[in-house]
Amino acid sequence: MSVPDYMQCAEDHQTLLVVVQPIGIVPEECFFRIYKRISAVSQVNVRDSQRVLYIRYRHHYPPENNEWGDFQTHRKVVGLITITDCSSAKDWPQTFEKFHLHKELYGATLYDSRLFVFGLQGEIAEQPRTDVAFYPSYDECETVEKRIEDFIESLFIVLESKRLDRATDKSGDKIPLLCVPFEKKDFVGLDTDSRHYKKRCQGRMRKHVGDLCLQAGMLQDSLVHYHMAVELLRSVNDFLWLGAALEGLCSASVIYHYPGGTGGKVGSRRAQGGSLSAEAGNRHRPGALTSNGINADTSAEIGRAKNCLSPEDIIDKYKEAISYYGKYKNAGVIELEACVKAVRVLAIQKRSMEASEFLQNAVYINLRQLSEEEKIQRYSILSELYERIGFHRKSAFFKRIAAMQCAAPSIPEPGWRACYKLLLETLPGYSLSLDPKDFSKGTHRGWAAVQMRLLHELVYASRRMGNPALCVRHLSFLLQTMLDFLSDQEKKDVTQSLESYTAKCPGTMEYITLPDGLKLPPVPFTKLPIVRSVKLLNLPTSLRPHKVKSLLGQNVSTKSPFIYSPIIAHSRGEERSKKIEFQWVQGDVCEVQLMVYNPMPFELRVENMGLLTTGVEFESLPAALSLPAESGLYPVTLVGVPQTTGQITVNGYHTSVFGVFSDCLLDNLPGVKTSGCTVEVIPALPRLQISTSLPRSAHTLQPSSGDEISTNVSVQLYNGETQPLIIKLENIGTEPLEKLEVTAKTVNTKEKLYGDFLTWKLEDTLSQFPLKPGKIATLTVNIKVKLDFSCQENLLQDLSDDGISVSGLPLSSPFRQVVKPRVETKPINPQESSKAGDFSHVKTLEAILNFKYSGGPGHVEGYYRDLSLGLHVEVEPSVFFTRVSTLPATSTRQCHLLLDVFNSTEHELTISARNNEDLILHAGECQRMAIQVDKFNFESFPESPTDGTQFANAKQLEEERQQAKGLEINSKLDICWKIPSLKREGEASVEGVLNQLVLEHLQLAPLQWDILVDGQLCDCDIVVNCKVGDPVPLQVKLTNWSKHSVGPFALTVMPYQDYQNGVHNYELQDAITFVGSNTFYIDSVKPTKDSVYFGALLFLYTGDFYLNIKFHEDNCNKELPPSWFCLPSVHIRATEPVVQTKL
Repeated sequence: MSVPDYMQCAEDHQTLLVVVQPIGIVPEECFFRIYKRISAVSQVNVRDSQRVLYIRYRHHYPPENNEWGDFQTHRKVVGLITITDCSSAKDWPQTFEKFHLHKELYGATLYDSRLFVFGLQGEIAEQPRTDVAFYPSYDECETVEKRIEDFIESLFIVLESKRLDRATDKSGDKIPLLCVPFEKKDFVGLDTDSRHYKKRCQGRMRKHVGDLCLQAGMLQDSLVHYHMAVELLRSVNDFLWLGAALEGLCSASVIYHYPGGTGGKVGSRRAQGGSLSAEAGNRHRPGALTSNGINADTSAEIGRAKNCLSPEDIIDKYKEAISYYGKYKNAGVIELEACVKAVRVLAIQKRSMEASEFLQNAVYINLRQLSEEEKIQRYSILSELYERIGFHRKSAFFKRIAAMQCAAPSIPEPGWRACYKLLLETLPGYSLSLDPKDFSKGTHRGWAAVQMRLLHELVYASRRMGNPALCVRHLSFLLQTMLDFLSDQEKKDVTQSLESYTAKCPGTMEYITLPDGLKLPPVPFTKLPIVRSVKLLNLPTSLRPHKVKSLLGQNVSTKSPFIYSPIIAHSRGEERSKKIEFQWVQGDVCEVQLMVYNPMPFELRVENMGLLTTGVEFESLPAALSLPAESGLYPVTLVGVPQTTGQITVNGYHTSVFGVFSDCLLDNLPGVKTSGCTVEVIPALPRLQISTSLPRSAHTLQPSSGDEISTNVSVQLYNGETQPLIIKLENIGTEPLEKLEVTAKTVNTKEKLYGDFLTWKLEDTLSQFPLKPGKIATLTVNIKVKLDFSCQENLLQDLSDDGISVSGLPLSSPFRQVVKPRVETKPINPQESSKAGDFSHVKTLEAILNFKYSGGPGHVEGYYRDLSLGLHVEVEPSVFFTRVSTLPATSTRQCHLLLDVFNSTEHELTISARNNEDLILHAGECQRMAIQVDKFNFESFPESPTDGTQFANAKQLEEERQQAKGLEINSKLDICWKIPSLKREGEASVEGVLNQLVLEHLQLAPLQWDILVDGQLCDCDIVVNCKVGDPVPLQVKLTNWSKHSVGPFALTVMPYQDYQNGVHNYELQDAITFVGSNTFYIDSVKPTKDSVYFGALLFLYTGDFYLNIKFHEDNCNKELPPSWFCLPSVHIRATEPVVQTKL
């Protein structure tokens, strides 16, 4: 016996072997269709008995194995079924002859045979025959199963007759010696009459009868015969047949203990008949029917259990039997099959270690020179058995050997497909899966070195199969999952191989379906490069959308009647954890930042890297990057443009590395940090770009609010100078610009500003709206810097200290003098000098112009954008007012304002005031200018906090009143400076220069006194001419502009003459006389009312006369300040009367 049956199991000892073979040319599909129907009848209940016959079908069985039928009857072919195709009657004789030739192959052992003829009709087919069945076609053969059952019953009759014949004790007959093929030559010449020989014959026959009983369904009888055979054969040391008897005893015991079978298909032996013979299913019920159909008592059940081996004894007897088989070189197949059977039993008993010992013994059993196909079968069965006992890695080891055997060099046509299929089956044993997701969780399982070797073999087998797509998939899997275990050189080799394969067949994200239906999942390169964090970036500050705040508030839901609900708040919290607070805008480029690094020992080129999104139509703009070898964390920004509005979720990214296209999903990336991947896309908004006429600034403004300034410009101005800033507004988006608001705020300055720093007129710009895409509008912003012009330090000597009088000069022209600081007044300590002040100090003003604009669909939804322009202004000092004072003028309603002006620039400067000549100042020069101004009526300004409730206290009110006064005074003075060499000019303001005393001198008194002589108002050096001897009318008018009633007053008119040498002559009784009294009495005058009093003077001599009007001191006058009683001087010139002569 040379061909082992690796599918043998212990319960096969009770089966009858039937061979089913085709005769002539029979289509393979048709043959196996009939064979499948025949093999379905694998167990048949014997008529009038509770015995069950089990049939084992084979469509191929070596005739030499049939020679071992006496040794173990289940190896004997007892039935032959042939299938043939015969379409005409003339072919029938030849067909029938072939049937007889087939029977001759197994003729010595056949109990019965059948011939199934398909396609033959007519007279021959209608003849009733027992051994031949005719069918019109393969589709019209309903009675095949019934024919097989009848055939099996005929086999049972023969079997039963042989059993009864051999089991009957015929003491007179000589028992033949049963032999195996290789023993026949050894028994030639033996003494057949010896006791030893007879015992050998009896023992072998007992064992043979036990086999027949087991096949006939008589389990109890077989156990008895096996026990008797063991005793007889052990006594004569017939080890080969002793091993067979022990194996038969084990098989019968296994059938008793494990009615479900040991072949791996549980219940396969119960498909028909329902139970193992009733005695097996009911063996624990007293009174159950035995295999003979006779009622048995409890003692019979106990006796059967006594003859049956225990599960432990079964294995011991198997070991003993195998040891006996091992003594015979020609019994290698029997020994191998016994090991396989024992392993199947141990697998049922879950005794894996003992089973592995049997398998290890089977590995080293030497058979004849096996063919490559037989080697593949042997290693495959060993792998299957190791798998059954739980030795998965050992199973994979032998399956891999079988795979390598498929492609052995000795095979003319290596079976690479079979090799590849077997290699795939080894993967679970090495803890290897072709799904990369299984390698992304937890630690690595299995031996990486073995796994890499196996993957390389899969790649090689795929290449020899001519399937480059499989090569790419397995190499990609190797690189992705085994990257941590590859050496630097191996990484280079694998990537070079991968690039060579992808040049012919690029790697994709499609599933690869194998011929057997297995699907290989795609392998995304999540480690090339490795991504550590994903962050969705907000739009640049100038492009971020803002929502117009509604009256209800931005975050209040109008769907609920409740202002607050903990359920709503909780759900919103969960939503915030997934959704990002900021928004993206339709049509604008949006960015996602990935922190990646390259684990490879060489430069990694990543091509076509872009984003994977869902929810909104998104145009991804792929990027290409090159990462240095083993780089640290490296920021990569991926961009794209959302085309529609709604919720967009960034699910991952796609790459192309080494010719393999990968879709890497964030859910499958372990350890990736992300702050959220879902963001809202709002409708499109216009984009505004601004450019200015000023140069860009190197200074970047940092506003306290944290807003980002998109553009910074700078300009250098002198204090008081005004410069226009022309801003071009260009719509660079795709939506029309419909709405624009401009605001400004000053930041980061401690300087006191006077007047408006930035002014503009938006109406001219808005007249160009809506601004179409690509169009430009202009906006002019006036920059006016007006800081404090006062000099707090007395670095310059007061001009009056030089002893020069001002009174002798005409006040209508400015008084000019160059004054240098006195040397002795300089401080000795240099630190004090530095603290005194630096006139060249440049001050800085910073402001932010904010453009709030909107348009398009986003404007409809209530969104807008902010764009900020930073303005950095360096203010150089122009002129300083170092000292301010006043002098009275000839008119009570005027005065002279004296200003010491210092030119702090490095250029010649001219300064002028309204109605005054230009004053030229050289660099570093100081001069005084006198300006005659009309006094101001400040009574219209609020005087108490009750009139200015917007001020917090009286101090603020007083500051505001003083500021208003300075603004009015400055507007009347209109002081301007010019630098001709630079062609620059500006304004010089006295708002911060005037102190309280100067303001009081410039203020018009609430009591207004007017004196009229001869109807002419006396003021401003007006000389009233009158004639000697004519009475001159004198009027005194009082107007009360205060808020209270004043008076009564008494005043006296005293005339005098001024000799221009400091002597005043009041003794003029002979020169002037009053018509009436020279004292005027004025009653109380109510607010805003006036009162006029009359008198007259008579001049007796010619000359220049002055009137000094004095108030009488009384209690009422003391309550009012003296400045309220300032009366104008009166100058009267009396001349000779004109004498008219008669002609």
